[in-house]
Amino acid sequence: MEKDGSIGVPFAKDNIKALIMDMFLAATDTAAATMTWAMTELVRHPEILKEVQREVREVAKGKTHITEDDAAQMHYMKNVIKETLRVHTPGPLLIPHQSRDATKLQGYDVPAKTRVIVNAWAIARDPTVWEEPDKFQPKRFENSSRDFKGNDFEYLPFGAGRRICPGIAFANPTMELPLANLLYHFDWTLPNGEVPDVEEGLGIVAYKKSPLRVIATPYRV
Repeated sequence: MEKDGSIGVPFAKDNIKALIMDMFLAATDTAAATMTWAMTELVRHPEILKEVQREVREVAKGKTHITEDDAAQMHYMKNVIKETLRVHTPGPLLIPHQSRDATKLQGYDVPAKTRVIVNAWAIARDPTVWEEPDKFQPKRFENSSRDFKGNDFEYLPFGAGRRICPGIAFANPTMELPLANLLYHFDWTLPNGEVPDVEEGLGIVAYKKSPLRVIATPYRV
C-alpha cells in the first residue's frame, strides 16, 4: 500500500501497528474501568448482586468455566454491564470532532472548523431521557432496544458513526467473560461493612478514584 499509493495516503507498517495498538488499548482500558465499576455497584447493591449471580450460576451450572455461548444467555448480566456503562461512562467526553461546514443547530450558529466535544456522561444522566438517572438500575434495559453500538444517541459510551470506538467489538467479550466468571466462582462481600465510594478520577478514561477492596469467598460449583 505504501509503495503503490493505492489508498491515496502513505500507509506503512508503523501505521498499521499503531492502529492495532489503539484498538487493544481502547478496549482494555475501558474494559478494566468498567469491570471495576460493575463490581463496585454490585457490592453496593447486594440484591442486584444476588440476582445476577443466580442467573450466571443457573446458566453455567456444573461447569468449570464460562464460555461465550454461556455468556450469550446471561441477559441480566448484560444489562448490568449496560447500566454500568451508562452510570460510569468510560470515556465521559468523546473524542473531539470538527465541523466541516458552517451550520445552525437549535438556533446557534456553528462556524466551520469549530471544535465539537460530545459529553456522553451528561447525555447518559439526562433526566429528560432516563428515569432516576443517578440510580443504578440494570432492569431499565429489560425489554429495551437501547444498546451501546452507536444507534441510540441518548446512550453513547463508545461513541457513534464512523468514529465509534474501534475497540468496541473486542471490549464486549473482554467485559462479559471475566465478570461472569468472577460472579460464578466467588461470593463477594465488603470488609467490615464498608461502603465503597463512587468518586471518579480525572483522565480520558473514568477510573474509580480509590481502589476497590472486596472479600472473595470461593463458591463450590
